[in-house]
Amino acid sequence: MGFKVAVVGATGNVGREILQILAEREFPADDVVALASSRSVGREVSFGEDDVLPILDLNAFDFTGTDIVLSSAGASVSAGFAPKAAAAGAVVIDNTSCFRMDPDVPLVVPEVNRHALAGFRARNIVANPNCSTMQMVVALKPLHDRVPIKRVVVSTYQSVSGTGKEAMDELFNQTRAIYVNDPIVKNKYTKQIAFNVIPHIDVFMEDGSTKEEWKMMVETKKILDPAIKLTATCVRVPVFIGHAEAINIEFDGPLDEDEAREILRDAPGVSVIDHRADEGYVTPVECAGEDAVYVSRIRTDPTLDNGLNLWVVSDNLRKGAALNTVQIAQALVEDYLA
Repeated sequence: MGFKVAVVGATGNVGREILQILAEREFPADDVVALASSRSVGREVSFGEDDVLPILDLNAFDFTGTDIVLSSAGASVSAGFAPKAAAAGAVVIDNTSCFRMDPDVPLVVPEVNRHALAGFRARNIVANPNCSTMQMVVALKPLHDRVPIKRVVVSTYQSVSGTGKEAMDELFNQTRAIYVNDPIVKNKYTKQIAFNVIPHIDVFMEDGSTKEEWKMMVETKKILDPAIKLTATCVRVPVFIGHAEAINIEFDGPLDEDEAREILRDAPGVSVIDHRADEGYVTPVECAGEDAVYVSRIRTDPTLDNGLNLWVVSDNLRKGAALNTVQIAQALVEDYLA
């Protein structure tokens, strides 16, 4: 059976990546349509190696007969169209923050909580987690299954592609400006991003956390275990693609680093590259364009009775967004829609 699939936000970084992954994975679609705002109508986007799709106007599109919608067009856009598409019979897999904490909407990482998809019919909407949360829980899940996690302290090093194409252009233009002694122009970020790091992602909240840090906490509880305590510091760094995280874990009982390494080697979606030598770890440059969540620097934390440290890296446009969206669609097809 072939499905009709609509990709919303098809001109953005994540939307283009979704189309590429649908083609790479030979998703069982008889018809794929690319949707965006009216400003993009008349443009085309690539689908696979040889095909192109015309951009259609999201606001004018009739979702009747559409089976699956893969959306990455921003929370306000999703809030407007997703319930209408769901009411028309489509299953919406939304890659924005709009529905993540809705108790009737599953928040899913297939390697972690595929079983949560059983509740998708309540709203006909499934939410994709935040990119920084997603790669972290893929690494935490197999360890938590062996020994329950009590507490996580995570510091992130997040690339500018998480903010979008304009942010990538800003990093490029600021870097060039420094070399040619031009003025530094700031548009997407509050501080200069070239040759700098910014401990500020999303808006500030009353307790001093940013919303990105709050997302990591509440999403981890919803996806993995509400008993886990988590505190995060989220930082934007001058990297184009790929998020990195330094994760400190406190377990409820003993788990040594050798056992943790073996558990992670067998875990779905995880690739362990952990050699205590030069280049024996993965950085964002190496993970760009790859599907895996890479884990390196696995070591005991001697300051805790039951503590481990991990270095976790993943392509935020793929596993952190587009790939997970397609994996959810594949799981729905296999488990519920076939």
